[in-house]
Amino acid sequence: MNLFEYDIPEKDRELFTTLLTKEGVTIKRIVSNTLSTPQTFKQKCDEWVCVLQGYAQLQMNDTIYTLADGDTLFIPANTEHTLLKTKKVVVWLAVYIEEREV
Repeated sequence: MNLFEYDIPEKDRELFTTLLTKEGVTIKRIVSNTLSTPQTFKQKCDEWVCVLQGYAQLQMNDTIYTLADGDTLFIPANTEHTLLKTKKVVVWLAVYIEEREV
């Protein structure tokens, strides 16, 4: 698999592809296409994202993060965050980490 071989979703949409799932960890590639309508998310698990290609603005709590090629962000579980906009196509690598019960 090549992370840069993907279908482009319609404008204002995202395409999620699960790359790997193992023992409480899921890795996904997300492709966002020219988002101009904010999209709000809230996962039950921790999420770490990396912009592989592109530019995006994301708001978490009262902070706006500007992310470009190579930038990363950790989003704690149950934290509402809003993808405000992207410029053209953005390719993300997202790692979801579920808390394991001991």
